[in-house]
Amino acid sequence: MTGIIVAFLRPEDARSVRGILVREGYEVAGVCTSAAQVISLTHNLDGGIVVCGYRLSDMHYSELYQYLPEGYRMLLVASPAKWMDGQPEDIICLEQPIRVRVLLQTLEGLLTELRRQKKKQRRRAAGQGDGQSSGENGVGRRSEADRQVIIKAKELLMERNHMSEGEAHRYIQKISMDSGNSMVETAGMVLALMQTGE
Repeated sequence: MTGIIVAFLRPEDARSVRGILVREGYEVAGVCTSAAQVISLTHNLDGGIVVCGYRLSDMHYSELYQYLPEGYRMLLVASPAKWMDGQPEDIICLEQPIRVRVLLQTLEGLLTELRRQKKKQRRRAAGQGDGQSSGENGVGRRSEADRQVIIKAKELLMERNHMSEGEAHRYIQKISMDSGNSMVETAGMVLALMQTGE
């Protein structure tokens, strides 16, 4: 079962986010205040989304991200100053305080992406047997070549459109979610479009 795990340092923040999601019809698998609780819960689910704050009682979000098993995405809720220039490409970031509509739209986009990835994995397993692996590094983990494509697209957006690194990253994320393509595919399209305009 795919699940949503809510994890914040302050229990009241975790309960508040859980309440929003439950009212909107989402099933929340668990509410946590520590990364250890999150990691324990992930073993009972078949992938999902961890909605978390910048720091939990036992570790920083970036450390927790490294421990997430295959099939998980992270949705970080924090002040932009905390993540603007340094978050990994695979973590989706939302500004605090949370805007409910943005949270729900982002969550739905991530769930759609996870469902699509699972379908691809099932098709690959059924059709190709030992075709290309769905990711020894896990869903959302990228090769160095893929990371370079994203970095080049961000650099081009920063240079041409005078965006900050954070703005360029969010721009690629938004187009990716709106189009249903991966961030790597979207970054490739951005490069192709902007380079043809040279």
